[in-house]
Amino acid sequence: MHMESVSEIFLNSVRYVCPTISEAELSAFSNILHIREFEKKVTIIEAGTVQQEIGLVVQGLVRSSYIDTRGDEITVGFYPEGEYATHYPSFIARKPSRYCIQSLEPTTMVFMSYENIQLMYEKFPSVERYGRLIAEAVLKRQQARIESFIFQSAEERYLDFMHQYPSLFNRVTLSHLCSYLGIERQSLTRIRQKLAHK
Repeated sequence: MHMESVSEIFLNSVRYVCPTISEAELSAFSNILHIREFEKKVTIIEAGTVQQEIGLVVQGLVRSSYIDTRGDEITVGFYPEGEYATHYPSFIARKPSRYCIQSLEPTTMVFMSYENIQLMYEKFPSVERYGRLIAEAVLKRQQARIESFIFQSAEERYLDFMHQYPSLFNRVTLSHLCSYLGIERQSLTRIRQKLAHK
């Protein structure tokens, strides 16, 4: 993908989230962007390291995961085009992340460093507002995931996933999906068969 078009996709996403942002602010934004491309199954952020940059997926698909006490890899998030693939608390608090972030497909991302974002916040109120809106969106998504395990059945979590990410079903493996939903493969098969007969 051409680098200029990648930058424009990112800037359009900023305009969408924060319509009041000025062209001067967008121009300043474009100066701090760092574009990187990853092959499939490349580790973008290692668990145990401080996340130095926040990255928006422009093209491709990214997954976050951790290793549990039994040594099993647990998927906690999928990030398709238009979403930030980040462990936000690590990025903001400058603490090591507990999660690994990996590309599931050939992926293009736009990154911004923590230091550059802080400088932008100080200089441009609209950029600070954009950062707050993104942080709120990340928090809402994380809270919804926590509450899904408290208040929803496995079937309801599956239906929510299909509603939220209808295009992802054929892009993620069943093992990753089962891990994300917190169910065994046989249970997912039963759920899908049940829904198919409705």
